Amino acid sequence: MTRATTVRAVLAAAVLLVSVFITLTMSPRLGLDLQGGTRMVLQAEDSATVEANRETTDRTLEVLRQRIDSLGVAEPVLTRSGEDRIIVELPDVQDPRQAAAVIGRTAQLSFHAVQGTTPPRTEPESKPESETGSGRLTLPDEQGTQLDLGPARLSGAGVKDATASFEAQQAAGWTVKLDFHKDAGKDWTRLTGEAACHPAGDERRRVAIVLDEKVISSPQVDPSVGCQAGLPSGGTQITGSFTAKEARDLALLIKGGALPVPVEIVEQRTVGPTLGAAAIDASAQAALIGAAATALFITFVYRLFGALAAVALAAYGVISYAALVGLGVTLTLPGLAGFVLAIGMAVDANVLVFERAREECQDRPTRSLRSALTTGFQKAFSAVADSNITTLLAAGLLFFLGSGPVKGFGVTLAIGVVASMFSALVIARALTEIAAGSRFVSDYRGVNGIARPGSVRTWLTRKDPQLFRKPVRWLVVSTALVAVAVAGIVVRGTDLGVEFTGGRLVEYSTSRPVDVETARSTLADAGFGDAEVTTAGDGDISVRTGKLDNDGEHALREALATEGGETTKVRDELIGPSLGDELRRNALIALGVAVFVQLAYLAMRFRWTFAVASVVGMVHDVVIVVGAFAWLGRPVDGIFLAALLTVIGYSVNDSVVVFDRVRELWAGNRKTPLATIARRAVLQTVPRTVNTGMGALFILVALAVLGGDSLADFALALLIGIVVGTWSSVFTAVPGALVLERRTGAPPPVPGKASRRARAPRRDPLDNGARV
Repeated sequence: MTRATTVRAVLAAAVLLVSVFITLTMSPRLGLDLQGGTRMVLQAEDSATVEANRETTDRTLEVLRQRIDSLGVAEPVLTRSGEDRIIVELPDVQDPRQAAAVIGRTAQLSFHAVQGTTPPRTEPESKPESETGSGRLTLPDEQGTQLDLGPARLSGAGVKDATASFEAQQAAGWTVKLDFHKDAGKDWTRLTGEAACHPAGDERRRVAIVLDEKVISSPQVDPSVGCQAGLPSGGTQITGSFTAKEARDLALLIKGGALPVPVEIVEQRTVGPTLGAAAIDASAQAALIGAAATALFITFVYRLFGALAAVALAAYGVISYAALVGLGVTLTLPGLAGFVLAIGMAVDANVLVFERAREECQDRPTRSLRSALTTGFQKAFSAVADSNITTLLAAGLLFFLGSGPVKGFGVTLAIGVVASMFSALVIARALTEIAAGSRFVSDYRGVNGIARPGSVRTWLTRKDPQLFRKPVRWLVVSTALVAVAVAGIVVRGTDLGVEFTGGRLVEYSTSRPVDVETARSTLADAGFGDAEVTTAGDGDISVRTGKLDNDGEHALREALATEGGETTKVRDELIGPSLGDELRRNALIALGVAVFVQLAYLAMRFRWTFAVASVVGMVHDVVIVVGAFAWLGRPVDGIFLAALLTVIGYSVNDSVVVFDRVRELWAGNRKTPLATIARRAVLQTVPRTVNTGMGALFILVALAVLGGDSLADFALALLIGIVVGTWSSVFTAVPGALVLERRTGAPPPVPGKASRRARAPRRDPLDNGARV
């Protein structure tokens, strides 16, 4: 065994041990769509400048953090998004009305001098009376007495801290202690000093604490305080007949203070815990079944080396999961789907290596198995690196241009790509090199799996199809497919989800079966005639409306319960119209940036004709996937966008593998016509394309069948994308490159780095040449 193999084996063992330790000792951080709860995106009103906006949002964030404690939510998450948005995640909170009642209030806190009392009104008054320009208010206190208040002398921003405490020694019971900031403390001293100038028991000796134009406390200044002396500026104490809960709530409200500006709920998502648990179970089943099918497939195709690659695949699963847990990545439903998908895509590097090793064994039958395998790793490195970088670019776009759970998918996909590279180039290589050193494995060609050409390669060698005599014909077929897709978009239109159009989508589970027509009629009678009612999975009812607040949703649920009995909310998505426009705009920007970034990278790595042809094939795939969803009437939402950007990465991945082989063969055979070179390259890479596609298809079929409604559309988009991506990489990108090369008349690559790499593969820096 060589020194390089030993180093890889030790490194693989160390990483696996750490990964197993993390897996056994740490728990994953689940997103709200998996554990259940409510997620809100709040937007503050615009400020005059960016700096003021950022400062206002930070202050709002701190106030909200204080208020959410009153909900008793375990491990709430509050983060700022951009300059004027705040993301609030409340695990296990299923009633968004409760959350909105607490976190959405502006809660203006102020301290007032009491001017006197006003006789009670004979008729109810819904609003407080104020004198224009004077700031005077008439409000009822805790006992219902109408207090005539002067202008606000101190705001909640001056309160540094507020705590509830029990004063047993002074028989005061539960009290609330206030600490003021320095300047606010001076204002408090003046305010209480002026109140102390009135006799004990006089209403004017009281100081009113007002929250949202409601007097929450109006204590008398203690008789021991002298006129104009006031209470000490450092703090004070509010006494009253408070219970423990009332004192704590009062302290919380005072400490939380006022929101600097009103906030608007622009996005709200609620997921029931049963839906999240079902998604986890379905994804786990899909992962196990899909991974098992993929492992059996590569074992069947590559025999012993395929079985060793399956072991490396299992190691990949452990490493990537440990990385997600160790880095504290929030695992969302799209992220979970990305994790499952990456298992199928992780075999790609192994397939590339094994197919190159097969070519070496086929071209030089007397070559040792160990040497053929080493050369396979060396020659496949360029294609492996380029294809994984294009996928990383797609993952980066998902993270930076996506929103919410889609970001989690991008992170999961990126971690999966890095982990798959490690499992293929370190773990699988160490295992296969150790096996290749065995005389038994080397001598029995039917055992190792790469010493003999596969069935696909044998069939292609025998048939030798002449693919590109007239490349324009293939482009005509691809154009016809795009035309059918565009017709679907024009005729049927795209069913943009609530995420892109704004509105509300709620899914309910009823104890008694309710058909769609009955539900639609019931909701129409209740005043929801514009609601779109459809069926969801397992007989659930899905209702989509325009603008609908939380009280309206509650009324809608009550109406549905008259026919369905006990009605439970399974999923709830609310998107404001402004956010819907923004998300739709960002989706288009993401697709445009994806095209540009992939074009720039491919132009840097390959000839510009190859880059343009690859991007044309990628656009071809995107249009067909969107058109297929239009014809099928499936929703186009954020999850679909994640699938679409993944299709872009997969499509370019396939094209990169083909053009990498074209570049290599053309650099070594400059006088051979490009059409002949392209045909050879395609025929040599078809086994890899078929085997890699099959590995991904096993996973996606499992997700489509077992993943439920939440993942079915995601899997369907990727299934369509992989099929058309395989087609376009061969019959769109390659013919397109041939047509461009013919029209531009560009010379073939000159001998240089590419041709030297073709004749002498790059030496492994860990391989010192020693052999057993």
